[in-house]
Parts: sequence; C-alpha cells; structure tokens
Amino acid sequence: MAKVKQKTAYVCTECGADFPRWMGQCSECKAWNTISEVRLGSGPARHQQPPGRAGFTGMVDAKVQTLSDVDLQKVPRFSSGFAEFDRVLGGGVVPGSAILIGGSPGAGKSTLLLQTMCQLSEHMSALYVTGEESLQQVAMRAQRLKLPTDKLRMLAETSVETICQLADQEKPAIMVIDSIQVMHLSDIQSAPGSVSQVRETAAYLTRYAKQNQVAIIMVGHVTKDGSLAGPKVLEHCIDCSVLLDGDSDARYRTMRGTKNRFGPVNELGVFAMTGSGLKEVTNPSAIFLSRADEHGSGSVVMVIWEGTRPLLVEIQALVDHSQLSNPRRVAVGTEQNRLALLLAVLHRHGGLALGDQDVFVNVVGGVRVTETGSDLALMLAIVSSFKNTPLPRDMIIFGEVGLAGEIRPVPNGSERLNEAAKHGFRRAIVPIANAPKTSPAGMEVIGVKTIAQALEHC
Repeated sequence: MAKVKQKTAYVCTECGADFPRWMGQCSECKAWNTISEVRLGSGPARHQQPPGRAGFTGMVDAKVQTLSDVDLQKVPRFSSGFAEFDRVLGGGVVPGSAILIGGSPGAGKSTLLLQTMCQLSEHMSALYVTGEESLQQVAMRAQRLKLPTDKLRMLAETSVETICQLADQEKPAIMVIDSIQVMHLSDIQSAPGSVSQVRETAAYLTRYAKQNQVAIIMVGHVTKDGSLAGPKVLEHCIDCSVLLDGDSDARYRTMRGTKNRFGPVNELGVFAMTGSGLKEVTNPSAIFLSRADEHGSGSVVMVIWEGTRPLLVEIQALVDHSQLSNPRRVAVGTEQNRLALLLAVLHRHGGLALGDQDVFVNVVGGVRVTETGSDLALMLAIVSSFKNTPLPRDMIIFGEVGLAGEIRPVPNGSERLNEAAKHGFRRAIVPIANAPKTSPAGMEVIGVKTIAQALEHC
C-alpha cells in the first residue's frame, strides 16, 4: 500500500509566489500577511524517473515547426449580442476562450450575462451555471427583464466535476459560471473560495474550454481596492479579464478589459442600467457632456483616447483656501500623484502658488482617466477655479505636460479634434505638434508649446 502524503504549499495572494513555509512578509512583493497555506490534495507518494535519452520508449505526438509554417487563419468569433461587450472582448467571443468578468456587488454582472445568454440561446446551445443563486431567483430576474427563456439551459451546481460531466452531455457552445468563488473540486480539502480552490477550479475549467472548444465566462468577486479577488495565477490562466465598474446607485456602467489575448486591453464599453436591464450606449461622449445650464469656473472638456475611439469627458476642479496646516489634495477619477505633480509644475512654470489652497478634482460621469493626455485640461481647470474665471463652453483641451513646463503631443490628435467638432466645439487648445495643417470645419485650433502660452490663450 503506497504511503499517502499530504502536499502543502504557501502562496502569496498578491503576487502568487510560492514558499516552503509560512512567513509574515512576502519577499517578492513585500506585502504583509498575504501568505496563506494551500493544500494541493493528497495522493500516493511516487518516485518518478525524469525522461531521458536512455531507456525512453514513450511516443510523442507534438512536433516542432518553424514560425512561418504556423497557420494564420482568422480566429472565428461570434457576437455576444452587445456591440460594447464585443468591443471590449476584441471583436466578439472566441470559441474555447476563458473569460473572467469581475465587478463590485450590484454592478450588473449577472444581469449582463443573463441577457447575453438568453440572446445567444436563440441560435446556439448555451448553458448557465449558477452557484450563488437558485434557479427560481434567476428565472424571476429573467421574467422581470422580459427575456426569452424557452431555450436557455440552466444548472444549479457548485461541483466542477459534475458541471463538466453534464456539459459533455449538453455540448454547449458557451457556458457561464456564476461565480468562480463558490466552485470546488472534490480532491482539494480547503473550503470554496480559498486560494487553492479558486486556482484549481479556474485551471480545470480553462482546460475544459480548450479541449472542447467551449467559451466559458466566469464571474469573479472584487476586493476592497477594486481588483479581482483570488490569487494572481488566476489572471494568468485565463484568456480575457474584464472589469465592470459602477456604483449600485449609478445609472451608467463602464466595462474595461485588463487582459485580452485576442484583442487590445484598453477598450472601454459603456452601458446604462434601466428597468429592463443593461442597455449599451453607442455615443458615450454625449452622456458625459450633460453640463449644467449655468456655466461656472473650474470646468473644462477634454478629449481622452479609450481603445480605438475618442471620448469627450468633462473635468471639474475646485480650489479653495485651506483651513488646515496641510492642504488637501483630492482626486476622483484621476491619479492622486499626477495631481501633485501638476501642481508643482504649475507653481514652478506658471507662477501660481497653491500651497495654502485645498484642491479637489473630479472627472464627471464616473470615468477613470489614466492617460497623460488629460494633464493640460486638468491644469487649466485648476487655474480657472483659482482665478474664478470660466473657460469658454465651446473649448476643448488636451495635451501632456512635462516637468519642464513643455506641452507634449499625444497620440491620435486629429481624431480627437474631429470628434470634438462633431459635438459642436469651436475652439481647441492642443500641443503644437498635434495642431493640424487644416483644422476641422468651423473650429479654431491653437497650438501651444509651454504652460505660459496655454495660460495666455485662456
């Protein structure tokens, strides 16, 4: 009788590093109290001889070929029924892919996937697996949203082995797992939701998707900081990772891809939450430009680039005298450190001392801006609020600001200007390198080189 040996490892939940014993701090990512014990399952202890040249009689099916001999036929895709969802996925759902959708509670993950699966079930085999809700709860939601329910196959199960066995009988083209945190494997002793269970169940489902050419969409929870819960190896084994952002009381939801092996990772999809479910927003710039009738200082419209399209977003700034010894710097929708950097540049090269002022910055509509093309608009909004001088309503601004006070160009400048012209903007302050030889019809484009020139034109 072979001796049973319990296999145990210690894994960091932040970076996925393995350690032979528990430690308080991870030596790789320097995070504290993130190393947890992982039971890898029990099995007979065997001593395996690694394959070598001598005495090796196994057959190898794989073959080595040159890169030029690889077939470059187009990867087949099928539409999810939502153009915004397809945009984030890179053009549609790829058969055999493993997709992970995360989001805060109430963001609309289950609603979006139920709408998608009900539409896809009309012309292909689809299986919806729910582990957190009962079948009656899902049916009540579908009835409330007035969705077609006569062809969608449902399953309430948390055992991954049972799910895959039933999927072999149903042979679906697409399958939803809601959610990966409640799934479990029988040979792993830890509880569902633990590091080992999440990692192994995700790897098991990913292998099943590749072997059977079934597109599997897994729902994942998020942590307090908004990142996907579970070990980092979970993000490595899947093909696409998508985050659905938006507060439960907000009307609009934004979908952004953080990893995609079949397309770009910086695409943005916008949905509106209505009484009949999520509706895609085809012109997101229009909803983010719903400005107040009374024009005030500290507000300006900028053009950011999201994936393959420009997006017009309003940014607001409020500068007020501080009653504290350390003035506050609050940034909502943009990076906090970037705000501090731009205030230092504004002091050094713009001649405005804001050391005794509280500065609050907000990107309207809940959009999170990560690109540096918003630097100039943010800086001029701060100056407008500090001087209490409104900027023209028909002006758009974009450009990157360097530490020497220079205005650097940004990609896709002409596309940004054309998008602004479509929405009725007639003036633009842009980097001089982005100023076109022929401006869009009815628009005056002003190219600037430094912060001083931008302040002079404003």
